[in-house]
Amino acid sequence: MRILVLGAGAVGLTVAAKLSEHAEVFAVCRERCVSAISENGFTMTGIWGEKNFALSVGTKPPAGPWDYIIISTKSAATRGICEEYADIFGDAEVVSLQNGIGNEEIIAEYTNNVIGAMIITGFEWVSDSEVHVSVDGGETVFGRFPAGVDERVEALTALFNTCGMRSLSSENIRGTVWGKAFYSCSLNPLGAVMECPYGELLQEPAWHIIEGIVREAFAVSAAEGVVLPQKTADEYLAFLKNQKIPPTAAHYSSMYQDIAAKRLTEVDFINGAVVQLGKKHGIETPVNETIVNLTHFKEGLKCR
Repeated sequence: MRILVLGAGAVGLTVAAKLSEHAEVFAVCRERCVSAISENGFTMTGIWGEKNFALSVGTKPPAGPWDYIIISTKSAATRGICEEYADIFGDAEVVSLQNGIGNEEIIAEYTNNVIGAMIITGFEWVSDSEVHVSVDGGETVFGRFPAGVDERVEALTALFNTCGMRSLSSENIRGTVWGKAFYSCSLNPLGAVMECPYGELLQEPAWHIIEGIVREAFAVSAAEGVVLPQKTADEYLAFLKNQKIPPTAAHYSSMYQDIAAKRLTEVDFINGAVVQLGKKHGIETPVNETIVNLTHFKEGLKCR
């Protein structure tokens, strides 16, 4: 099986390294990462184990064809990646292993073979050739986008499991992606702005903000026709408090890591997507809009 990973950062490189134990894998990443990995190999530490991989990397992909092309870039770069590499998609299954809402819809403009995915694992840069896996928030989920499961989805799920990355398939991947977006909307930007791990957000003042974020997002998802496992905002909030936050309580969000490194965040594709879709349906989203503005304000302060 041949797998290409495009836009490989901390997530993409680590997943590529794990997959390389049972498949032919190539990761396209930044020049500085290519240089470091070519010299030192790629090192993974943390809860998935500690190992150095002889990972094949470069700034451009080798010739295809590919069985799977995994896009793991930031959401803001999805369309650019598709524009640059659509000519090599061919018959490959193109997989969105990303945060945010709308990535699969963009990819579907360039290919009919779209697999949606949800990953809720924590990855932290140590150096240009080393990533620490800090949190395992549950199985990675794959599904035919916008709905369904077939042999190629099942084959990818099986490969991830074989490589030690707990995974399952879902008939409702759109709902699963939105479920991850609820988690990200609630915790990621607020943890970044307040510079705290997720567990601190259970404090009452922060929880009141999270309640507003979730109620708005739930109304928007209902208007979009998204089917979620939880039927009400209150049901989701209980799920978040009791099941999702405890195993990730010590985790600092990816947006916190981005801002600390003076990088732009993905807030426009997470809370910002709720705001934009709210406008589409005439739904007010003042809490999410405030979170977007606060996050951009924090970016500006840190990026000076």
